[in-house]
Amino acid sequence: MVSVIIINYNTFQCTCRCIESVIAFTKVPFEIILVDNASTECDPSLFLSKFPSIKLIRNPVNNGFAAGNNLGLKEAKGTHCLLLNSDTYLEEDAVGKAFSFLKMNSDIGVLGCRMIYPDGSLQYTARRFRSISWELLDLFRPLLYLLSYKKRASRMLGRYFKGDFNAPCDWLNGAFFMFQKKILRELPEQKLDERFFMYGEDHLWCWQIQQLGYVNYFFSETTVTHISSGSSTIDGQLKNRSVMLHNELEIMRERKGTGIYYFIFWIIFGTKEKVRNGIKRIIFAFSGKLLR
Repeated sequence: MVSVIIINYNTFQCTCRCIESVIAFTKVPFEIILVDNASTECDPSLFLSKFPSIKLIRNPVNNGFAAGNNLGLKEAKGTHCLLLNSDTYLEEDAVGKAFSFLKMNSDIGVLGCRMIYPDGSLQYTARRFRSISWELLDLFRPLLYLLSYKKRASRMLGRYFKGDFNAPCDWLNGAFFMFQKKILRELPEQKLDERFFMYGEDHLWCWQIQQLGYVNYFFSETTVTHISSGSSTIDGQLKNRSVMLHNELEIMRERKGTGIYYFIFWIIFGTKEKVRNGIKRIIFAFSGKLLR
């Protein structure tokens, strides 16, 4: 059985659509555990009125995505767990397809799948861990196009990968994040790391699970729609990116320490982020458009 864990925080309509799609399309045994992170939008009991079969956990405080998921995982009865964002929805049996693939490949730690925006454009859900070499190749990307598509995509993933074949990867977007429940018992605190309130948790968890000897994997044979609207203002978007940068650097410190490697990476990555954010501001000032 798959335990599907969904966090709700003031997203009643989106969360209802997500739950409805899981119920409508999933063909393997499953349970839905909904954790409400102290929402003020409406009474969480409305979810039970609409979906009496789900398990509702009322978290009295909003202590973040990771902590909310850990509350749900404590109650999970399935052999496999799926962390599913409330702003996703299914249009096929994505849960069943991913579950079947994961059951056949016990060496996989985290399994993610292909995700698209509502307009059909691709989201970059499979990633490599950042490194000095990755950042430099990304800066001098014309050199990458000397390689065949498959070699370039496998080496870099992210924006270089169309999500059109199954592939091992370093980390995956936490909007669809499936793993064997037994892995939790192998983690240091027997739960997901809660140090980040938001952003970067999926990256951190994948690194920690990889350290246990598992391979994280991108599964291309099913697709999930992820709304992922983000901030509606340029200041809000850049504030979120600042949090992401901070968390990314903390993960790098954990992976590589604070020696010369970290210092060089910090210069390259930090400079790229400043330039990218500057370009975002300029484009917004002239066109009013927020770049993803």
